[in-house]
Amino acid sequence: MLIAFPLLLIPVVLYNIFALLQMAGGVNSLAADERLRHGLFSIPMASGGSWQVGAGDILVLLSLVLLFFELLKSTSSQKVAIVNHSLSMILFIVCLVEFLLLKSFATSTFFLISMMVLLDVLAGFIVTIITARKDFDFAGE
Repeated sequence: MLIAFPLLLIPVVLYNIFALLQMAGGVNSLAADERLRHGLFSIPMASGGSWQVGAGDILVLLSLVLLFFELLKSTSSQKVAIVNHSLSMILFIVCLVEFLLLKSFATSTFFLISMMVLLDVLAGFIVTIITARKDFDFAGE
């Protein structure tokens, strides 16, 4: 039943914790975005420059890795995959409402996470439809 759990819920929950703490402190979206972009550490580059890595960057990286695993999960033809697609759709609706209505969620980081959730929803339904179509064509022959 763990396959039904949308993995992208993890970065959404992490961002929710961050944003709700920001809202409790009376921080607006610009300050929240600035805190996400503030460098946690820097990595020296071969060019002599320095790459500043912020909390938002790490959260987007985590989301991308989890999106990869979600796309792998969407290729399964188990019946529980439909539950996963439905939960991912609900997660996207929650993300959309938060992005549109709450100030601390109006950041590029949360927008990118929301788009990854949308891609998960679309990929899941498209893969399921194509798989079902192939099964139908094969059964008809």
